[in-house]
Amino acid sequence: MIDQEINLDFDRENRTGLAEAIFCSGKSSSQLKSIIQNIQENDKPMLFTHLSKKQFLEIDKKSPDLLNYDPISKTAYHSPAPIKDKDLVAIVTGGSSDIPVAREASRTLAYYGYASLEIDDVGVAGLWRITRHLDELRQRKIIICIAGMDAALPTVLAGLVPGVMIAVPTSVGYGMARNGQTALSSLLVSCAPGITVVNINNGFGAACAAIRVLNQII
Repeated sequence: MIDQEINLDFDRENRTGLAEAIFCSGKSSSQLKSIIQNIQENDKPMLFTHLSKKQFLEIDKKSPDLLNYDPISKTAYHSPAPIKDKDLVAIVTGGSSDIPVAREASRTLAYYGYASLEIDDVGVAGLWRITRHLDELRQRKIIICIAGMDAALPTVLAGLVPGVMIAVPTSVGYGMARNGQTALSSLLVSCAPGITVVNINNGFGAACAAIRVLNQII
């Protein structure tokens, strides 16, 4: 039975500070229906990632206006936390192709009640684009920096600002970019000390890393 396939962990946030999120890629309509029924019956908030437009429309047809959906990031949430602070986190992208990953990060933060400054398309091919934002970036406690190709931006930025640096390699790039593996390798051998690196395209994971830090300082 479908109910036996679903075992939601509503107590996770009490243990870790991070609630369970639903990774929707590969989930059946029946499984998603069971999850929706579960959160409604228990009156619980929930974050959904990798939720396709087709999946969302199926949910919305049965439970109209239950979820706040964003097609760019393929995220949705129900009953987000109120905004706690607006000036702690920045999310920076190397190029506009990285924006879906950045939006996954910003939407995850918003679900937990953290607004973020978003600065897009400031890659190192035109270094002036990032240097003009340095003053406002130096005021942020945490910077999530998202880049594909050679992923040089997080390394450059980590040498210019003092905040916690969380780097997200993306699968953007030609040939030897190898779907983000080159960007990941580049970040793992970065000469800028103290960079936290998450998996390829994992905006959600980067936001969760930021939230763990925020939960300790707020």
